[in-house]
Amino acid sequence: MARLALDNPAYYINREASWLAFNRRVLEEAQDEKNPLLERLKFLSISASNLDEFFEVRVAGLVQQIEDGYTEAGPDGFTLVEERDVVSRDTHEFVDDQYHCWNEKLRPALADHGIRVLGLHELDSRARAFIEEYCEKELDLLLTPVTVDPAHPFPRVINKALCVAFLLRRRRRSALTYTGVVTVPRALPRLVRLPSDGTDDFIFLADLVAFHASRMYHGYDIVSSAAFRVTRNSNLYLAEEESRNLLESVRTELHNRRKGDAVRLEIEADADPEIIERLRTNFELEPWQVFSVHGPVNLSRLFNIYEQTAHPDLKFRPFSPRELRLTAKSQDLFEELRRHDVLLHHPFDSYDAVVSFIEAAAQDSRVLSIKQTLYRTNEHSLIVPALISAAEKKEVTAVVELKARFDEDTNIRWARDLEDAGVQVFHGLVGLKTHCKLSLLVRRDLDGVTRRYAHLGTGNYNASTARIYTDLSLLTADPEITGAVHDVFSFLTAYAEHPNYEPLLVAPLDLAERCLGLIEREAEHARHGRPARIIAKMNALLDKNVIMALYRASQAGVEIDLIVRGICALRPGVRGVSDRIRVRSIVGRFLEHSRIFSFANGGQEEVYLASADWMPRNLYERVEVMFPLQDALGRERVRHEILDSYLVDNVKARVLRKDGVYVRPWQAEGKRKPPAGAVAFSSQDFLLGLAEGKQSVEAMPVPTPPKRRRVAVGKGR
Repeated sequence: MARLALDNPAYYINREASWLAFNRRVLEEAQDEKNPLLERLKFLSISASNLDEFFEVRVAGLVQQIEDGYTEAGPDGFTLVEERDVVSRDTHEFVDDQYHCWNEKLRPALADHGIRVLGLHELDSRARAFIEEYCEKELDLLLTPVTVDPAHPFPRVINKALCVAFLLRRRRRSALTYTGVVTVPRALPRLVRLPSDGTDDFIFLADLVAFHASRMYHGYDIVSSAAFRVTRNSNLYLAEEESRNLLESVRTELHNRRKGDAVRLEIEADADPEIIERLRTNFELEPWQVFSVHGPVNLSRLFNIYEQTAHPDLKFRPFSPRELRLTAKSQDLFEELRRHDVLLHHPFDSYDAVVSFIEAAAQDSRVLSIKQTLYRTNEHSLIVPALISAAEKKEVTAVVELKARFDEDTNIRWARDLEDAGVQVFHGLVGLKTHCKLSLLVRRDLDGVTRRYAHLGTGNYNASTARIYTDLSLLTADPEITGAVHDVFSFLTAYAEHPNYEPLLVAPLDLAERCLGLIEREAEHARHGRPARIIAKMNALLDKNVIMALYRASQAGVEIDLIVRGICALRPGVRGVSDRIRVRSIVGRFLEHSRIFSFANGGQEEVYLASADWMPRNLYERVEVMFPLQDALGRERVRHEILDSYLVDNVKARVLRKDGVYVRPWQAEGKRKPPAGAVAFSSQDFLLGLAEGKQSVEAMPVPTPPKRRRVAVGKGR
């Protein structure tokens, strides 16, 4: 039989189409009536925010490449123009579905519960009196009307700023029409709460701007008006090798990003065609980049309703994460770590233990030095102040990634504060982002021995996102791991490369090569009849080399389960190529962010955690760390408590078919509805119950073992 060519474009799913399918799953959560109503509203808001970033980064890059004349096709065989056409079709359909969800589902349901978003025509006399006063005392003071003419060029509309456009006619020159533009002030809430009795009433600020336009445009008749919003290219274009000061270069580029090329225009659907055409021409957009929307121009702002209304009955029930408890024999966390590793699963396990690890190091006189990476941290971080405090008495080093997308400004401020306090601040390596999550302490313990203690994580040092992202943390005093972490910091601060970083796998040095080796090892076990299985959980799977290795492993007989939250370019279930590969995605209350890799290894199972997805940027363009769980209890917990729960989820899971479509698990089995008597199982709900002591591992359904079957090699799809 002829050997199949595994680089056949038919075996790969388009990256952008796969991402849009992920955002579709987010929107499905907004459409799902089993979710609490305000949580559905939040999912709709998240889907809009996701789409913003997609246009700012991915679509902007795509348009730029087309303009620059790139012609190279991707692994899926799509040309850039074909990819653009897919994006155009899918995003317009998606936006239509978003507004259908808002207008036909969520807005009426919210009104039924006394949460109303009102139009100007729906206001009673009390509300009208309120907005008159609000406009006079708050809004009008901040508005700057512009009329476009030879003396007044079109204003520079910054990225994602909400504006109102007007078609104006001078009363003395009725034959001419002019364009008027007013930027809606960012200092005011996009949804204004109205006085009401027994209901939560809101009105959009843009409606108030349009309503009071006559105050701004004296001497004009207002022919029509429409709210609009422009999305701009937000990629940073840095020549790092030529930069004398990376911090200043990033700061300069941030200023420029607010004025990048326009890539999308959103405008109210009932806008006068003349307004639409004038705006489209001004922003130099193609017709496919114009989105006429039947409702509020910025759906992400609906999150304000979620925040400003109590209604606990319409939200997920609150929960208290499990706190780390020391054993009776340990006096403090350091003594506990000398006895055994500590594995934490956030948000089910409190992130306070990680913060306390760093805060304790800052205060403990026995800690001699602290090394820390920072990629994204929260605005009111406790970790950065702890590092600043520690710098007064001990050696503190921080590697702050200035190029963390959309957190650049915050990281610049943190870097300056840390430097001012005496912390040695580094910005990583030229051409590489520092994405690994590492903290390393050196401590002289009571027994006189100087030891290293480390935290390694799959997620950022951000206590806020740790409450809504699933991630894993390892706290350890293992000499091998902490020694390797020390070597990684030497690489970050001095570009000092070591022969190897075992037991860690480090990108861009050896992570890709060793991951391929682990996959091939499973294939070799399968060829010799030994236990061979891969379970890998990540945010995205894109790297062609990894995908081809997984295809070869499947052909060799390895059973492979992939839990991929977002983009997945691998096409499962293709005869003779990926028969033994199954792909599922979990989208639920918490954002699945942990990266876990389990290898059966002939019966000597190995489990790794990582900061990296299997994407080219993670494997070759970032400093990433993948680390093993040496502790048997930790491996057992991750493998059978965490991974197995995701594999049996039939509530929040979607299964990827070989045609690129995601369906519910029972649909993947050819059923039109869940089997009669089937027990619904949500992995995230189960893990919450486990953390609260309301569930036990024994109550979890047992995963069905993969079917052993022969694979016919030689014919592909």
